[in-house]
Amino acid sequence: MATFAQTFLRIYDRKILSGEITFSTSGINKNNFTRLCIDPEYVMPLEEILTVCEKMHLTEEEKESLLSFVKE
Repeated sequence: MATFAQTFLRIYDRKILSGEITFSTSGINKNNFTRLCIDPEYVMPLEEILTVCEKMHLTEEEKESLLSFVKE
């Protein structure tokens, strides 16, 4: 099963490569991005996930895939 980081970075990379977004417009905090890259267990806080979903213009399916990692 994919981790949050793998799921997020797959979406992020596609959006960056297509030119849809830049890092500065993605809404992600630099420290959290670094944690995604070095900590396979890390999941961004819910509020940041929601911000990123909005700023990156994610589809409902992409948003749900990221939110599925949030623990209640």
